[in-house]
Amino acid sequence: MSDRAPDGGQDPGRRVRAPSLADLVIVLATLVVLIGGSLALFGLDALDGPLQVALVMCAIVAMLVALKNGHRWEEVEASGQRALSSITSAVFILLAVGALIGTWNMSGTIPTLVYYGIQVLSPGWYYAATALICAIVSMSIGSSWTTAATVGVGLVGIATMLGVSAPITAGAVISGAYLGDKLSPLSETTVLTAQMVRVNVYEHVKRQAWTSIPAFVVAFVLFLLIGQVWGPAATDLDDTGSELTALGDLYWITPLNLLPLLLLVGLSIRKVPAVLALMAAAVTAGIVGIFTQPAVIRAFVGEPGLSPVVAGIKAIWRAMANGFDKSSGLADVDRLLSRGGMDSMLPTLWLIVGAVTFGTLLEEFGLLHRLIEPTVRAARSTGRLFATVFVGAFGLNVIAGDQYIALVLPTRVFRAEFARRGLAPTNLSRLAADSGTVTSPLVPWNSCGAFLGAVLGVPTLAYLPFCFFNIASPLLSVAYGVTGFKIEHLPPGTAGDHHPSREARG
Repeated sequence: MSDRAPDGGQDPGRRVRAPSLADLVIVLATLVVLIGGSLALFGLDALDGPLQVALVMCAIVAMLVALKNGHRWEEVEASGQRALSSITSAVFILLAVGALIGTWNMSGTIPTLVYYGIQVLSPGWYYAATALICAIVSMSIGSSWTTAATVGVGLVGIATMLGVSAPITAGAVISGAYLGDKLSPLSETTVLTAQMVRVNVYEHVKRQAWTSIPAFVVAFVLFLLIGQVWGPAATDLDDTGSELTALGDLYWITPLNLLPLLLLVGLSIRKVPAVLALMAAAVTAGIVGIFTQPAVIRAFVGEPGLSPVVAGIKAIWRAMANGFDKSSGLADVDRLLSRGGMDSMLPTLWLIVGAVTFGTLLEEFGLLHRLIEPTVRAARSTGRLFATVFVGAFGLNVIAGDQYIALVLPTRVFRAEFARRGLAPTNLSRLAADSGTVTSPLVPWNSCGAFLGAVLGVPTLAYLPFCFFNIASPLLSVAYGVTGFKIEHLPPGTAGDHHPSREARG
C-alpha cells in the first residue's frame, strides 16, 4: 500500500527509523555466512555464479531491513537504480576489454607481445621486470585497468610459456599497475581522492610518493628475490622453442601487429575516455588483422566461400562478441589464444552488479554510517585514527564491493576529524588512497578484484599473496601515523578552514 497521502504528499503516519545495531549485525552476518559458504562449498569456482548469488541475496536482505525501518519500496528501488548508474562506465569498460582481448588475439597483437617477450625476458628477473613495465605503462596512461587488460595479459601469457608462476606474475602486474595509477595525475581515482579531501592533485601525488615508492621498492626486491631463487629452475629456456615455433606458424609475427597497442597508449595519454580508447584499439586490431593475418581469419570464420572483406567483418564481429579460439596442439598456446569476447565478461558484470547494489543500499540507508561512526569516537590517538581509516576503507572494499565507496565514504567521515586534530588534509588523502584504492583488487567480489581476475585469467585469491605493493603500501601509511613520520600538521588556528560544511562536495 502506498504511504503517500491522496494529494501526493508524504504520509504523516509513516515513520522512518535509523538502523539499529541489530540491523547491522543481521546484514553483516548474512554477508559473512553467504560469502563464506559460497567459498567453502565451491572454492575458486564460486566466482562462476555462487558468489554472485550470495551478493544478490545480501542485497535483498539489505532491502528488507530498509523496508522494516520505514523506507518505501520506491526509495529502495531508486537506490538500486543509482547503484547501477554508478557502474555504467565500468560495464562498458569491461565489455570493451573483452572485445579487445578477442581481436588482439585474432590479429596477432598479444601473440606478438608474447613472441618477443619470451626472447627478451629471463625467468630470473621476470617478476621484477613485469612490475616495472606495468608501473611505467600505468604511470603514462593513468589507468591500472587498461594496463592490466593489455600489457598485463601479454605478460601473464609470457609467464605461462616460460613456465614461471602465473599467480606471481599477476601479483607483479597488479603491483606495478597500481603504483602507476596512484602516482599519475591522469588517474581518475587519484583526482577523485584529491577532490574529496580538497587538496591540489599534484600535492596529493607528492605525498603519495612517500609511501608508494618505498612500498614498490619492497615489492620489486621481493619479486627479484623470488625470481632469482625459483625462476631459473622453473624452466629451461630451450623448452620454449615449441611455443615460439607454434606462434610463428600460426601468425605472421611482425611489429605491425603492435599498432593497436601504440594507438591505445597514444589515446590514453591524450586522455581519451577509456571506453572509446579501448574500442578504437579493438576495432583497429581487427582491421590490421585482415591484412596481416588473412589465413588466421579465414580459419576462424570457417567459411571458405566468403570474400576477404566479408570474412574480415564477420571475424571482427565474432571475436568482439564471443572471443577468439585456436587449436595449436599445445595447451599453453591454446590457453593464451582462446580468450576474450564481451560474453566472457558477463559473470564479472553480474558480480559487480550484486556487490555495488549491496554497497549502495548499505550506504544510502545508514548502515555503513552505523558501522563507522562509533569507530571515529574510539580512535583517540593519531595512530589509532590512521588504523581506523585503513580498517574502514579496506572493510568497505570487502562489504560494499566498490573502491569508490571505499574512497568517498572515509574521506567524508574522517575529514572533519582530521581537521579538528590539526592534521593536514594531505595525510587523509594519502591514507585513503593507500587504504581504499590499493586494497580493492585484493577482494574477489570487489569490482577491481573481479575485473583483474577475469582479464588476467588468474583467480583473485590465487594472486592475492603476491600483490606485495598493495599489501605494503597501506601498512606503511598506517606505520607513518603510529610513528608520526611524514605527518603534516595544520598551522595553528586554521583547522576550522577545512570543516566539511564549508566545502563543496567533491
